[in-house]
Amino acid sequence: MCGRYYVDDETAREIEKMVLDLDKSMKFQGKRDIYPSQKAVVLCRNDQKLTAEWMEWGFPGYDKGKLLINARAEGITEKRTFRDSVLHHRCVIPARGFYEWNARKEKFHFENLRENKNLYLAGCFRLFQEQQRFVIITTAANESMLPVHQRMPLIMKQNEIQDWIMDDEATEHMLKKVPEQLQRYTHYEQMSLF
Repeated sequence: MCGRYYVDDETAREIEKMVLDLDKSMKFQGKRDIYPSQKAVVLCRNDQKLTAEWMEWGFPGYDKGKLLINARAEGITEKRTFRDSVLHHRCVIPARGFYEWNARKEKFHFENLRENKNLYLAGCFRLFQEQQRFVIITTAANESMLPVHQRMPLIMKQNEIQDWIMDDEATEHMLKKVPEQLQRYTHYEQMSLF
């Protein structure tokens, strides 16, 4: 699961490098946490070009007031809620890192192992009441994530962004990829005597 991520100045600079004609409203400064229901910058396709758009995080849920913020990579193409989105409306959510909490409610940060590199979270989007909304696609946790949680975002390498967004033929294969190892840290960790 991925319930919160963060962006910073480096995230903004990387978006500027990838999207040549970036709208000035896409720029942000400083570190900022992104929560479900908030608007965030996502990378998507527009006329076979990579573009950046503001979209709201979360599809409306079946229960009033609830949001669907994640979609499981396994079986996503069979789920009516996500099928058309993942097959035809894929996006990438640039992030500096994300947070996850373990069973003891300890908060962990996850970032790229390579210093000053962004993470690119796979997602898909859909139009709801004239507003584009996205979800983050999750997969089984890799070794770096497993001590904290069973699920993690499906993470694309920077050189996979174009294929994920533009190439409908690559979707099934990319949904099965195992994300790279991440750097995990926390400000505190509860010790146990047993």
